[in-house]
Amino acid sequence: MDATVRAAIEITPAAGTAERIIDITTTGRRTGRPRRIEIFFYRALGETYLCSGTSGRPTSWYANLLAHPEFTLHLKHGLRADLAARATPVTDGTERRRVLAEIVADLNQPHNPGTIAQPTRPEDWLDSRLARITFL
Repeated sequence: MDATVRAAIEITPAAGTAERIIDITTTGRRTGRPRRIEIFFYRALGETYLCSGTSGRPTSWYANLLAHPEFTLHLKHGLRADLAARATPVTDGTERRRVLAEIVADLNQPHNPGTIAQPTRPEDWLDSRLARITFL
């Protein structure tokens, strides 16, 4: 992977909101058609993740990735790149807690990169949809 692209993916807690926003194109689970949405991505434990946040509601992007794990991640702020990727749901409770604790600690930075209005707790995120990204 190109060093510039790798640097854009390997964000740190100092990254601002714009650096965390990407688009993903999934394959519709029912239609088989491309579906593109805007979403935040996160870094935790040296890996890259997609996460739905605290609502716990079903999400189309996650359901699409369960049916068709391969997708395209689109970098779009500062650097434009379309990256082939595969999503793996994180379902093990211990692993989820470790990953979510690091994501929440990152979001609770003083400069508030994730645009969360008030501090959040890992427990608030336990029902979120969480998928690890592997770049192909």
